[in-house]
Amino acid sequence: MGILKGMRVIEGSAFVAIPLAGMTLAQMGAEVIRFDRIEGGLDAKRWPVTKDGQSLFWAGLNKGKKSVAVDMKSPKGRELITRIITAPGEDAGLFLTNLRVRGWMDHETLSRYRKDLVMVALLGDRHGRAAVDYSVNPSLGFPAATGPEGSSDPVSHVLPAWDCIAGNMAVTALLAAERHRLRTGQGQEVLFSLKDAAAAMLGNLGIIGEVAVNGTDRAKYGNALYGGYGQDFICADGARVMVIGLTDRQWRGLVKATGTQDAIAALQARIGETLSEEGARFRHRAAITEILAPFFARHGVAQFAAEFDRAGVTWSQFRSFAQAVHEDPDLSPENPMFHMVHQPGIGRYPTPASPLDFSQSARQKPAPAPALGAHTEEVLADVAGLSGGEIAALFDEGTVTGPRGDKFFVTAAE
Repeated sequence: MGILKGMRVIEGSAFVAIPLAGMTLAQMGAEVIRFDRIEGGLDAKRWPVTKDGQSLFWAGLNKGKKSVAVDMKSPKGRELITRIITAPGEDAGLFLTNLRVRGWMDHETLSRYRKDLVMVALLGDRHGRAAVDYSVNPSLGFPAATGPEGSSDPVSHVLPAWDCIAGNMAVTALLAAERHRLRTGQGQEVLFSLKDAAAAMLGNLGIIGEVAVNGTDRAKYGNALYGGYGQDFICADGARVMVIGLTDRQWRGLVKATGTQDAIAALQARIGETLSEEGARFRHRAAITEILAPFFARHGVAQFAAEFDRAGVTWSQFRSFAQAVHEDPDLSPENPMFHMVHQPGIGRYPTPASPLDFSQSARQKPAPAPALGAHTEEVLADVAGLSGGEIAALFDEGTVTGPRGDKFFVTAAE
């Protein structure tokens, strides 16, 4: 039984942030109902896909949800969505979206049907313009500080970091607004933008202050850890590892495990500084790397891994996605977070549950993502309160649909 059992959240979304928010709530036990166009939402076929065109992206971000497929362009379809969003219930009336449409799918309109509606809406930027992670990130400067030292080309990351952060901000916003409603009876709209989520972190991490106060622009430092010591090395077996000396304890463990105490002491005497201070380690990173490099050049990973772990060294081996999946037990059912799950239309593969482990609520096993429209009939009956005849008429006229057995839709029997 999930810690949010009994809560019902309606989701109208696309891409990463809001689907992630809905999935996060579903994995904590909430009933999350996602509605989409009959032909599928904007992310229904998003890569990565299987050889048959089934979206692994969709399967990953919609685990454990219910799915309703509805003609969102028709008046009847919009009326159905409104009824689902504003359905009665103490634990209902909660709506997540990044597809806000003024005039029908906005808080002003929807709250006429349910005054205590809580709606969390993610915008692109604060002006309402479209934005995605891959446009926000370059605009704020991160690619200019990413890449090999001395290079000038910007390097964009492959992780949609701001989407991931914004998705969890949406969860926080919904739960905070719902708590306010429980105490006051008042609903509300929470608006924020993807760019503001990223801009806030730019300030929170001290980068805005670095520019405004110090008058400096962050340079590229390759794989070095900014402000402390962290560096990658090629080992004797060809493997590449990352070692970290951010804290004093990490630094002392690294020096001891590599047997470089005397050389580091000599470096400190030469520079007239102690390397127990992390800023000093960053300033003199090139000299430190020169001392450490011969150790890794002489040893393969298997020769030092156990000793590094015993000494409490903070380190890791560089891997590709495929290597990580095949080699790291933390990405397998050996980790209690992962389970082998059969995703209809795709197959069986390791699937994560929530990473949150509550002491008073057992972690739920991950559930497959639904086929598009798999729960249309159920939701229309149980949430919208329609009769069997009304539901049948909506199916017959094409206002709603369920799963179909062609290349895009997955049959329930698969």
